[in-house]
Amino acid sequence: MRIQDELKTLQSKADFPVEFLPVARVRETSDLSSITDLQPADLFLVYAAGGRMDIFDTLNKMGKNMIFFCRHKSGPVYLWYEIISPKFLRQRTDKLAVSGIDEDDVVIDNQYEVLWRLRALRGLKNTLNTKIIAIGGPGAWVQPKDVVPNLVRDRFKFDIRTVSYDELGKLIIEARADKSVVSRAKSRADEYLKDTKINLETKLQFVENCFVFEDVLVRIMEKFDCRAITINSCMGTIMPLCETSACLTLSLLNDAGYLAFCESDFVAIPSGILLAHISGKPVFLNDPTYPHDGLITLAHCTAPRRMDGKKLEPARVLTHFESDYGAAPKVEMRIGQTVTNIMPDFAFTRNVGLLGKIVDNPFLDICRSQIDISFECDSKLVAEQMPGFHWITVYGDYIKESAYALKKIGIGFENLV
Repeated sequence: MRIQDELKTLQSKADFPVEFLPVARVRETSDLSSITDLQPADLFLVYAAGGRMDIFDTLNKMGKNMIFFCRHKSGPVYLWYEIISPKFLRQRTDKLAVSGIDEDDVVIDNQYEVLWRLRALRGLKNTLNTKIIAIGGPGAWVQPKDVVPNLVRDRFKFDIRTVSYDELGKLIIEARADKSVVSRAKSRADEYLKDTKINLETKLQFVENCFVFEDVLVRIMEKFDCRAITINSCMGTIMPLCETSACLTLSLLNDAGYLAFCESDFVAIPSGILLAHISGKPVFLNDPTYPHDGLITLAHCTAPRRMDGKKLEPARVLTHFESDYGAAPKVEMRIGQTVTNIMPDFAFTRNVGLLGKIVDNPFLDICRSQIDISFECDSKLVAEQMPGFHWITVYGDYIKESAYALKKIGIGFENLV
């Protein structure tokens, strides 16, 4: 009864969907055969009060994630609080000896420690096997062709579907010839610009064309039954076809709950999708600058406005920076907001995490949405350790969840503190 009550409390506090199956009492390995819902469960939460070690071994062979909960001060003290490290994790040796389980999977007393692990594993489950549309094919920032997309398929099990520019061009032409699509786009653009937190500083037609383009991209995702999309070579292909830039369109899609990224950079996109699923919020794929004096500027032209997952931040709608064409949001992100920054490496061996705080929304001659973030660690350390190129930024602190989830698929994590 106590465990059931604790699980009900956990469920009520969770900011993500979670279902706990009925608690089952197990003393011997043979007792597992009577539990009918082991196979459909996503993970096992083991209250390690007693029982034989071969119970854990048998559960682990089922290939699911496991979290062990032991009582100390919350009492009564559990047997495995004393012996889970030498007897199970290290298997009576001096080194970790269990496949897929380590010290991070053991929780003592603290229910919150269970909750954030569940959040991480839920995010990972929803990320693995993601189906994503790559307009113009998958890419990776200045990396050899196909190397990174194949790593993504291997590590994250992504199903990457390519839509050619020719196919996209035909869909855009059809959409722009459809009076109902154009009328709806103009109406939606008008409604969008009525927001008192929006300032229009580019041509209205560019904004209207962005809404037409959004209609096209949503239809493509519906055709492939997915909610993730990315666009390669925006300036060279999308602008002539759409007579606008893709920036505002991608921002709109992220605000609507889709996962939309520019540049088709599959170095960063998997970590972006993971962080979005962990946090339940849109993420900002961005270009980092050079860290100095405990500060770094992050910028890109496709930032979401619904950064907290609920409210739309104020924004100026300008042209895309490099082309001075189309429509791109300069989102004024919340000053004082804590943000998680994830830096994926090119080789898919490690991600680097940096917790920061937004201190300014500058307007430099770089990509339109810009934030200065402050951080606590040494600036030279950040400069030395930052890998890859694009960063992923999200409102809130999800460093622990990111590290825990990535380790489950063999990607290391370094937290810069």
